Amino acid sequence: MNRRTLLHATTALGAATLTAGAATRAGAAASEAPGRNRPVRVHVVVFDGVEELDFSAPYEVFSASGHFADREVETRYVAIDGPRTVEAAYGTRLRVDHGWAPEEADLLVVPGGGYARRDDPGVWAEIRRGALPRALAAATRPGLTVSALCTGVMLLSAAGLTSGRPCTTHHRARADLERQGGVLKNARVVDDGDLVTAGGVTSGLDLALWLVRRELGADAALGLEEMLEYEARGTVWTARSSR
Repeated sequence: MNRRTLLHATTALGAATLTAGAATRAGAAASEAPGRNRPVRVHVVVFDGVEELDFSAPYEVFSASGHFADREVETRYVAIDGPRTVEAAYGTRLRVDHGWAPEEADLLVVPGGGYARRDDPGVWAEIRRGALPRALAAATRPGLTVSALCTGVMLLSAAGLTSGRPCTTHHRARADLERQGGVLKNARVVDDGDLVTAGGVTSGLDLALWLVRRELGADAALGLEEMLEYEARGTVWTARSSR
């Protein structure tokens, strides 16, 4: 039996479990969960030096997810400095039309980029500048899931959000994440309720597909996999005690 057949065969059983898990996310009161009659609001955070695939893969998954679910999904790029043009790691120039507004989001997605080039724009520059880590630290609230992939997780670490919590990141930054207090898990995606992290670069697809599955159901994730011609990879570690 191939993997897609197995996923279809277990959808009926898995959907109920996944829906229940989404309803009991750590740190989010059930009474404050987003109403089913309004869109899921996803903000993808970008900054100079951000990796192209890190921000574009989750953006496409979330933007397309509304076609496979009964609930609408609103996806936008946001920048801490407000609307502006961001220059990504390989020179792509991205016009960002929305400023920082985490109070309007249900999901924050923080990409990485530039961690190996400490003198260039990217994660290290944002950590040194301090504004984005401070904003991330201040953004947490019941009902908001903060997620990150690749070395974007190190921005969460700089914000103090991964200390003592299960998490993962790009393989070259794992030792740094652990030294800074993260409880490192050897998984493609690590779901600790209101904190969800993923490994390097291409894992942005897996992070977004997992969050779609968690928030919108297995059928939506399966529809996206078929559209993308991509099957979710690797292990998803979940905090079973909180689900």
